[in-house]
Amino acid sequence: MTNKNDVLLEVSGLQVAYGGIQAVKGASFQVRQGELVCLIGANGAGKTTTLKAVTGTQPVANGEIRYLGKPIKGQGAWDLVKQGLVMVPEGRGTFTRMTIVENLQMGAYTRNDGEVETDIDKVFAIFPRLKERATQLAGTMSGGEQQMLAMGRALMARPKVLLLDEPSMGLSPIMVDKIFEVVADIHSRGTTILLVEQNASRALALADRGYVMESGVITMDGAGQALLSDPKVQAAYLGA
Repeated sequence: MTNKNDVLLEVSGLQVAYGGIQAVKGASFQVRQGELVCLIGANGAGKTTTLKAVTGTQPVANGEIRYLGKPIKGQGAWDLVKQGLVMVPEGRGTFTRMTIVENLQMGAYTRNDGEVETDIDKVFAIFPRLKERATQLAGTMSGGEQQMLAMGRALMARPKVLLLDEPSMGLSPIMVDKIFEVVADIHSRGTTILLVEQNASRALALADRGYVMESGVITMDGAGQALLSDPKVQAAYLGA
């Protein structure tokens, strides 16, 4: 049984390289039970690469990744999803030729229990718009609707830690507001979240804690509100 102080995800000295280019240069951070932790930084800082390394879709050059107290470096994404480490990728990655319901069913593909339909109803309660369009093909939806679907599909895997990669990217201001409302709602329901987001002000306003990544290195960390009011963060990321 876990409690608020339990570390669910711990990354130590993570290094990731693409060919001769070192994209992540020794990043270390942790996510505890029930937290919403954000990772902010400029485009190209290494945030997405970090998430890919954690979730087994990008090889790790060096460092340690521990999930639920056990090392997971080298494990594939499939195995990690079955263990409750689930990512909503940048770009959403919905199955465009499947309906909304079929996409949600795919999110539960690793499960063998009899509660999939119950969980689809729970997703529809969070995303009423998806319920209205349940039989619509995902590829005919707007970007914001597809982002909702990608998040709903991830929830169908019953994540212990939900990783969100740039959920507001490319969306209209109204839809950005909606997505952040949903992230807050999911967190309030008890889901532990690691959020990568270029919209630093919105991410830090929601986060319990945050990390700042620059050129593949974690340069600052602290409580979300403390980073939000930090002059260096304001100057670099908040337009102050």
